[in-house]
Amino acid sequence: MDTQKHELQELVIKDIDLSKELKDEEILDLIDEILLNKGKSIYISMQDKRRLRKEIFNSIRRLDIIQELVEDTSITEIMINGAKNIFIEKNGAIRPWNKQFESEKKLEDVVQQIVSKSNRIINEASPIVDARLPDGSRVNIVLPPVALEGPVVTIRKFPDNPITVRKLIEIGSITEEAAGFLEKLVVAGYNIFISGGTGSGKTTFLNVLSNFIPKDERVITIEDSAELQIKSIPNLVKLEARNANVEGRNEVTIRDLIKSSLRMRPDRIIVGEVRDAAAIDMLQAMNSGHDGSLSTGHANSTVDMLNRLETLVLMGADIPLMAVRKQIASAIDIIVHLGRLRDKSRKVIEISEILDCVDGEIEVNKLYVFKESGEDENGKVIGKLQKTNNELINLSKLSKAGIL
Repeated sequence: MDTQKHELQELVIKDIDLSKELKDEEILDLIDEILLNKGKSIYISMQDKRRLRKEIFNSIRRLDIIQELVEDTSITEIMINGAKNIFIEKNGAIRPWNKQFESEKKLEDVVQQIVSKSNRIINEASPIVDARLPDGSRVNIVLPPVALEGPVVTIRKFPDNPITVRKLIEIGSITEEAAGFLEKLVVAGYNIFISGGTGSGKTTFLNVLSNFIPKDERVITIEDSAELQIKSIPNLVKLEARNANVEGRNEVTIRDLIKSSLRMRPDRIIVGEVRDAAAIDMLQAMNSGHDGSLSTGHANSTVDMLNRLETLVLMGADIPLMAVRKQIASAIDIIVHLGRLRDKSRKVIEISEILDCVDGEIEVNKLYVFKESGEDENGKVIGKLQKTNNELINLSKLSKAGIL
């Protein structure tokens, strides 16, 4: 059947008029005509015709064999390790997929199709790129010679309908009490940082918190690759970083965008993820009147996130460590730490208030902590995010907002 598909595909390509831009419907009509003619000489069942029609069209106009994975809303991650090895994540479990690209050349064609639509460039001289699909899915691509066994493509998919706080409460990622507490903090303009490991749900949670922002505020989002799905803010400006071109020019970094955003009269700035020296610009923005700003970062704990921010700031500026710590303590009000437990569930592990820098150390006031109490018969972790005996100390923003 693969040979038959390849033969029919070649016939379609041969009949395509390269002098004009064909619409999708015209390509499908051409495929139907060739399938009809082929069916006169060799029997092709209606089921196979429908399958071949879709596969041939996807190969010519879409992302070939992985198009069906992109369209499958139950799949959250697609991992392509060269042309022959494809893995998917579904319901939190990673498993191999039973299809493969017909050749490495075909996979490379799909890669170029993805990056061209994101206005990016990837080649041997610049073998790593971040891009996105038209549906907003995040794509990371690494080409040979960096990738030793063929192109590596990782696609992180996002739901068509963004997950709401109500959904997080239903699946046990956060309690209703903690969610209500965070909503008050967002409305009141507390600067909140979300930390967590890979796949812990940082972007999803950032999106949830962003939708608590009052609708009459002007919000600017800054991302490497646009992922946030903020629906509730009319006055929303979305900015995206740009890689350098082939000559190594025209790069627009997260740092550039943060600096530019300060001249755009934002009420709040949302930085999708801080992973480099842009940390210092984000902290300065938080310290310069843009209360209620939000961001995320990779870390294994709240304290680890503070340490990592120190390192990132020092990458971008020659500042005494003590000054860096004071700036972090002044800029960030709350850190929400997320984790992915051994049963693959994503939880809010800790909500902490960041206090002053005392005796050279940043004080952390833990407000909510996830307490595990065991496992059920299916291996699902049993536990709950519980309020500690500590109370929120910095009440000034809640008071100004009239929420106290």
